[in-house]
Amino acid sequence: MLINYDTLRCNQSCKGKRARDAAGTMEDEFSFIRSITPKKHNHQITMGIGDDAARYRPQSGKDQLICTDTMVEGVHFLRETMSPYAVGWKALASNLSDIAAMGGVPDFYLVSAAFSEEWFADGKEVYRGMADLANHYHLDLIGGDTVSSPEAFVLSVTVIGHAPDKRTFLRREAKPGDILMVTGTLGDSAAGLSILQKKLSVDKKNMDYLVRRHQLPKPRLDAAELIRRLPCRAALNDISDGLASESSEIAEASHVSLVIDRDQLPVSQALLEIDQEQRLNFILYGGEDYQLLMAVPREAAEHYRDVFAENHLLLSPIGEVVDAEGEPGVFLKEADQIRRLTKSGYNHFRK
Repeated sequence: MLINYDTLRCNQSCKGKRARDAAGTMEDEFSFIRSITPKKHNHQITMGIGDDAARYRPQSGKDQLICTDTMVEGVHFLRETMSPYAVGWKALASNLSDIAAMGGVPDFYLVSAAFSEEWFADGKEVYRGMADLANHYHLDLIGGDTVSSPEAFVLSVTVIGHAPDKRTFLRREAKPGDILMVTGTLGDSAAGLSILQKKLSVDKKNMDYLVRRHQLPKPRLDAAELIRRLPCRAALNDISDGLASESSEIAEASHVSLVIDRDQLPVSQALLEIDQEQRLNFILYGGEDYQLLMAVPREAAEHYRDVFAENHLLLSPIGEVVDAEGEPGVFLKEADQIRRLTKSGYNHFRK
């Protein structure tokens, strides 16, 4: 298979003007390319970095999965809250979470980076963050592009993976009567960001945990692997923009409504230190937890939970899928009250 892209080359405006001394920084774009070129491959690659396009051989008969995410300085991160290493890690983690939400396995990734003057010297650290995460999941970097940016640093990552079998785990596959379940705990990343922005104060141990959950999230490819082992239907979505928003996407795609029980929402010990209402806001609207949200048949829910527990992973039932009476939506059950949740969360175009 051929992928049409320019191999990692900096445009002419990078030369000279962007050059740095050799004290652990970039000398020029070509030495940078050499420095981030993998020394070995995990997959069958005919040509990776070093020519005009990458060439690899996909697994015969396997559906390919492709996703792209872009992070823009000032929109998705700030220097004050994210180190260069963490920016690289998180950019790749976001894509891997999307592959997990499709029940897939990641294989390759490509990176396009537009470095501002301020970020150019930190390029290797950005790629090191991605490489450390990629090595954990056996991904190969096979190309991309580097250019200069007059202002903000922009990082775009594309991940290519595959579906091991013909099963699909799409948002549209939820059915009335299904149990709504979620991996891990929710709200931690948003709390971590609030700490970094000096809007929230917690004790040192909890602070370190929550900040790490924001800066170095772990995509739930481990959960996706377990789900593939189970024979039952499942509708999946990853929680990148907040539980309320991701639940709404399942509801709309499946033409159903979801009822979430507030008392069943899984919360980390670190988040228990925070006021209940603020905690709920982080869970519903904070985002970037990169947990998996799923709707599974009621009769299979207990088995799912047992299998996850046997593998030392947390899987919690948080509600149910019901027939939509009118417009599909998401509802929060609190004691004896039920209220509709707005489809709110991170929105790239909201001012």
